[in-house]
Amino acid sequence: MNEKILILDFGSQYTQLIARSVRELNIYCEIQPCTKPIEYTEQLKGVILSGSPFSVNDPQAPKPDIKAIADKLPVLAICYGAQLLAQQAGGTVGKSTHREYGRAHLKDLIDNPLLATISSGSQVWMSHSDTIKELPAGFNVIAKTESIPVAAFTSAEGYANNTVYAIQFHPEVTHSIDGRQLLKNFTVDICGCTRDWTPAAFIQETVERIRKQVGNGKVVMALSGGVDSTVAATLIHKAVGENLYCIFVDNGLLRKGEFEQVLDGYKHLGLNTKGIDARKRFYDALAGVTDPERKRKIIGGLFIDVFHDEATHIQDVHFLGQGTIYPDVIESVSVNGPSVTIKSHHNVGGLPEKMHMELVEPLRLLFKDEVRRIGRELGIDDVFLQRHPFPGPGLGIRILGEVTEEKAKMLQEADAIYIQLMRDYELYNEIWQAGAILLPVQSVGVMGDERTYEFTVALRAVTSVDGMTADWAHLPYDFLAKVSNDIINRVKGINRVVYDISSKPPATIEWE
Repeated sequence: MNEKILILDFGSQYTQLIARSVRELNIYCEIQPCTKPIEYTEQLKGVILSGSPFSVNDPQAPKPDIKAIADKLPVLAICYGAQLLAQQAGGTVGKSTHREYGRAHLKDLIDNPLLATISSGSQVWMSHSDTIKELPAGFNVIAKTESIPVAAFTSAEGYANNTVYAIQFHPEVTHSIDGRQLLKNFTVDICGCTRDWTPAAFIQETVERIRKQVGNGKVVMALSGGVDSTVAATLIHKAVGENLYCIFVDNGLLRKGEFEQVLDGYKHLGLNTKGIDARKRFYDALAGVTDPERKRKIIGGLFIDVFHDEATHIQDVHFLGQGTIYPDVIESVSVNGPSVTIKSHHNVGGLPEKMHMELVEPLRLLFKDEVRRIGRELGIDDVFLQRHPFPGPGLGIRILGEVTEEKAKMLQEADAIYIQLMRDYELYNEIWQAGAILLPVQSVGVMGDERTYEFTVALRAVTSVDGMTADWAHLPYDFLAKVSNDIINRVKGINRVVYDISSKPPATIEWE
């Protein structure tokens, strides 16, 4: 088992960034709701307390006993965590006299292990409306900023068996220039972590765990062609070999040529994969349906039916493989107040219950960028690893309004032109996700001497780290002009192309 840092989540929007930053130091960490009791094990080396949308003065604010934690392990308290520490130890926390949000610079640094090699003037990121007005007796300030007299502090002697470190800024965001160094100081130098969380170690441990779980049993798995399911299937295959049975369904809503390309790629990976052409079933089921949520439910429900029909042909299969990743797991757990449940998630929702199977989820502890690192260690081609995320319902939610075979083919052609040109212009790997959306809007156009009345396509491209937030990509004008010209000239039925310049939030990446 790897050494571990535990992150107690108080509902901060940055909690996942803390975990990602620690993981990038090759240190394993987990996020746990602050309301859940801590399980102290030999592997657990330290605890980080996240920020929170709550004020420590709110009656409903979560308030675990920090001293009880620090009696057992070193603690790093960030923002809300720092304010809660100060309040519980007898200090005073109140509203800031001015807004403390954005860039600030550290000054008056005291020699301390947490701030080792960090210089005065280092830029940090503030994001809080409360501030520490008075430190508890005996606690020591170790850094200030121009506007905050208590930017970082440590606990007094005798407060706990371990020193507690606290900061009122966010080291996990990129705007905190030495934030990664601070987290390294805490996890490596203070907690003593040896940085053994590597792709090779993860693969070895995961393969052994799958072999122990599955034994000589059979695993069935639905593949999508995306990075998560591909890496998950490769890990499971490494563990159980031909006892993994993969199913890839063509629902008529894939990208152009994707069905054949993905099957060929899986063949080269040595995966035992069966392709199912179910296009007609999906088109028939979607006829006349325009409501986005109903379309999603039809596509998801029919996929389960198709997959179930095929899986039941495999004798004595008791395990279901899935490409669930850590953000899916985190988003399915409420912190009981500070954050709300964003979504209930399963890559193939409803299947485990319907088929009475035990789940095999080799990636459930990984973030997306870690999945790609594991994939490279496994030797998987970048054709899979660098693919843009693609929605589960596919083009079904990129065709606004009713989905028909004719519209699907039209959008597949437009999307293929867009993505290929993105590759040609060497823009593809700079973009988190891109795709074309067919709008239920027809407009007047002129082609030659003829009047046309055809559909409009919207192009979408965003930059992001993990999809939680996203900014619209500032694509070159000459590229957009070329895409528009090629789509209008080559795709019959489309006479207008527009570009979506909305960011997330307030918009979402997909339109439906």
